[in-house]
Amino acid sequence: MFVMTLDQKNSRSSPDGVPALLGLLADLPAVLPFERTVGDEVQGVLEDPAAVTDAALRAVRDGRWHVGIGVGAVRLPLPAASREGAGEAFVAARSAVDRAKKSGARPGVAVEGGPAAPAAEAVLVLLARLVQERSEAEWRILDELEPGRWGAQSEAARRLGITSQSVSKASLRAGWEEEWAARPVAAHLLAEADRQAAEPAGPAAGRTTRSTQQEEDGRTG
Repeated sequence: MFVMTLDQKNSRSSPDGVPALLGLLADLPAVLPFERTVGDEVQGVLEDPAAVTDAALRAVRDGRWHVGIGVGAVRLPLPAASREGAGEAFVAARSAVDRAKKSGARPGVAVEGGPAAPAAEAVLVLLARLVQERSEAEWRILDELEPGRWGAQSEAARRLGITSQSVSKASLRAGWEEEWAARPVAAHLLAEADRQAAEPAGPAAGRTTRSTQQEEDGRTG
């Protein structure tokens, strides 16, 4: 399971961005929908790693959010609202967003939970850098494109009244194809972190227990 905690940057000196963010994330599939938890913080619970990737990049594009992604177990049954939830993923999300706040010039995205979490974070940070460095002019073109569909650039050019070459150049500068090629990689690594977090303790723990018991038997034999 994935818990996402998003905290607004410079909230004391900025207008409340929560309503706009909730609108941006409203169509994503979620176990517990995104909601304001306290102050300028938003939280949601998701199962689909692709939706987690999408949510993170939408928040990065908005430009006002630190993004924390926690991976792990949650206490069942789930409550009616995310702010009432508990479990490893909630704790990990809190740790992740706190670390995201300290990212400095790097995109404020962090992932906690499971051995694959650092790899998932690395890919998401690279994607976030592509997203946050795009200009408004580039976004006006990219918003008209449908990823991975043949002929999308020509159709976008016609709608915008510009040449296909202009669309192609904007797509190339913005790393559009690279983003959509790498999104499944981020989702795969998030899914792997989730799988690892769900695994029971490995056989090494059992070996340690048996070894300790043998030592105890030897001392008492």
